[in-house]
Amino acid sequence: MKREVIYNIKNLHCGGCAAKIENAVNSLSYVENASLNFMKKTLLIELKEIKENLLEELNKLADNLEPGTIIEEILTKKNTKVTYNVENLHCGGCASKVEDAIKELPHVLKATLNFMKKTLVVEFSGERDEFLKEIKILADKIEPGTTILEVEEDTTEEYVEPEKIVSSKQGRSYKEEIGVAVALFLFFLGTFGIENTGLKIAVLVLAYIVSGGNVVLKSFKNITRGNVFDENFLMTIATFGAFFIGEYSEAVAVMIFYQVGEYFQGRAVNNSRKSIEGLMDIRPDFANIKTGNEMKKVKPESVKVGAVIVVKPGEKIPLDGVVIKGNAALDTSALTGESLPLDVKAGDAVLSGSINRNGVIEIKVDKDFYHSTVNKILELVENASNKKADTEKFITKFAKYYTPAVVVVATMTAVIPPLFVGDFNTWLYRALIFLVISCPCALVVSIPLGFFSGIGAASKKGILIKGGNHLEALYKVGAVVFDKTGTITKGNFKVTEVFTSKMSEDELIYISAHGEAYSNHPIAKSIVESYGKEIQIEKVKNYKEIEGQGVSLALENKNILLGNYKLMETNNIKCPEVDKIGTIVYVAVENKFEGYLVISDELKTDSEKAISSIKKMGIKTYMLTGDNKSVAANIGEKVGIDKVYGGLLPDQKVNIFEEIQNEVDGNVIFVGDGINDAPVLARADVGMAMGGIGSDAAIEAADVVIMTDELTKIVDGIDVAKVTRKIVTQNIILVLVIKLAVMGLGVMGEATMWEAIFADVGVAILTIFNSIRILKK
Repeated sequence: MKREVIYNIKNLHCGGCAAKIENAVNSLSYVENASLNFMKKTLLIELKEIKENLLEELNKLADNLEPGTIIEEILTKKNTKVTYNVENLHCGGCASKVEDAIKELPHVLKATLNFMKKTLVVEFSGERDEFLKEIKILADKIEPGTTILEVEEDTTEEYVEPEKIVSSKQGRSYKEEIGVAVALFLFFLGTFGIENTGLKIAVLVLAYIVSGGNVVLKSFKNITRGNVFDENFLMTIATFGAFFIGEYSEAVAVMIFYQVGEYFQGRAVNNSRKSIEGLMDIRPDFANIKTGNEMKKVKPESVKVGAVIVVKPGEKIPLDGVVIKGNAALDTSALTGESLPLDVKAGDAVLSGSINRNGVIEIKVDKDFYHSTVNKILELVENASNKKADTEKFITKFAKYYTPAVVVVATMTAVIPPLFVGDFNTWLYRALIFLVISCPCALVVSIPLGFFSGIGAASKKGILIKGGNHLEALYKVGAVVFDKTGTITKGNFKVTEVFTSKMSEDELIYISAHGEAYSNHPIAKSIVESYGKEIQIEKVKNYKEIEGQGVSLALENKNILLGNYKLMETNNIKCPEVDKIGTIVYVAVENKFEGYLVISDELKTDSEKAISSIKKMGIKTYMLTGDNKSVAANIGEKVGIDKVYGGLLPDQKVNIFEEIQNEVDGNVIFVGDGINDAPVLARADVGMAMGGIGSDAAIEAADVVIMTDELTKIVDGIDVAKVTRKIVTQNIILVLVIKLAVMGLGVMGEATMWEAIFADVGVAILTIFNSIRILKK
């Protein structure tokens, strides 16, 4: 499994030397990837393997290339990760600028500004208070009025019903609406209701000040701070230009409808965010904790492991635990996508986030809130939008160059043609159309929203995708590689056949169950369960495990051997070598063969259907398992796997998986559940863990968690990825085609600023609504 390390670099003053050091580190055999950030003076390395004396070797290499360069380890205990709320940030492009500026700070390791959720997650070194002051100043410099607030932790235990209050944001929204309404009235009055030219211009200028005064003010503030190419500046220059050439009505109309468009765009984004967050409305507000005969309503975070909580009809289960009293039907659809209710009774385990539909149940808590299922899901979904897809990263880079490029074209349009054909005002008007169109917000907002919607849609189906990058990787899948036990099969071993030479089947099972009573192995447990009665452990004497073969013991003064064929051979016991599908346990009494048991695993009910659906999509299927080759081949044949590899150790799984990656055109998914699958899950292009019974190690290493353990969810996940990719591509094409078309029409004199404003905010609104279609599909 790859390991990341990060170092500080001192005394490095040359960008070219930095590139040499980066290339030299990348050439080291044990390095997967190295990235040297000359601006931040950091070196990030992905290691293929743990390397002793790594820092010493890196310093020698760096000093050899650039004498005096020092590489130092970053003390991780000094690094702090904080989440902030971001207010008054209304532009997706500006959000990208703020994020990039914070990333460039020398003491910042990672920074992600989520424009949709208005949150900023930063990992940095240094004092929290000083850092907050620094990024507040930086954000306000880039986008005046932007406020960054650290999320306050509520440490109170008792739950209090929230009061309904009107927020100041809502008040500000009303002011904006009133301002736009007044401006519209003045616009129509000046355009259609007044004949006097001087008075008409005065009313239109007043309408402009009412609607666009704040935009103009922001643009001048930004210019003084070195921020030129933002939407405020572009709208100011475009409308000032319109005034200059006498197009007073169009100048005011552009500013008014720009403000109206921004308002509706903001509403659309907020409503979209609420729709997606509504899909994951599983966070419990409170827990009814029981103490003696009394009950107290407290916050789930304050409940300790071992406490008893009461859940009434209609309430969400706040914490994971076991039902100790009562029975109920639970709605688990928000967790698993399963619409059918789950009936639970005393002794059954229940998951937080489920809704109690009927009955009162008492639950003994076995996980605190921070380790509960509901919090794990919320964290996965919360962090998912921070991991950007390649398309998102491309759009962010594209936006940096798009606006300046359009401004350059606009300048050339205004200056060059009049030198040859005259009529400066006509070409200036056409250039102003370019400026109105040049804001990239339609792309910067709608593309991340598309991936955000895709992740939300998948979570509703019980598929937790940890990032837009993993969702995008699911679009182009060339192969799916499966583990066997717990993935294709249920992992529930059962005795499926009993053969005896002379004694009865009941007697053979009695001997076998007592012989396996001391073992915790799943196969041993299945034999004990098949007996179905209480084991009289005191009858078992001289119990001894024989490594790699089985066990020996004395039962009722008789010597017993239980194990594989090799155990029989070693003790010179004649018996048939059975070739059956499953695990064979041979039984000998007093060195005489008496029979055998066949223990087999059960297929999951949807395994065959899932693999058939995957193959219909043109995707190859493989299976890697530690089970013996004959068992693996039989299971593979039953479900229709293309190629099966059996008898593998964990490191062999990784080697074969890498061979498959080299052979296949497209990304390769690995689906597993056990702790021994973690290395392959981490190596896969997309690692999928069976979440319901999956180990914590597998879930941690995976990119996608399937909550229900149903293999058909793989198909659902790929379908969501394809729909997301389709809609994101539609948005990109829609934005670029309309903007380029209006630019072309503008150059030819066939478009006005009305079309330009539609190509800016109108298209942004259309693409936002298009992104939300993912939730409906």
